[in-house]
Amino acid sequence: MKEGIHPKYQDVMVHCSCGTEIKTRSTSVKLHVDICSQCHPFFTGTMKFVDSAGRVEKFAKKYNWKVKGA
Repeated sequence: MKEGIHPKYQDVMVHCSCGTEIKTRSTSVKLHVDICSQCHPFFTGTMKFVDSAGRVEKFAKKYNWKVKGA
């Protein structure tokens, strides 16, 4: 590798908007994120699913198909 062309790889603290700080290594001096694994709904188990009720029935009605259980 050539000398002097690569950025310095250093220890940094990642600061999340929820207050969590994670130690990692990066070429950036400061890292600020809006969401992390401590507050992301997928990882915390508080994920909310979008209600898609009626979409299958609407599709079946459009093509005149019979839906099981309906």
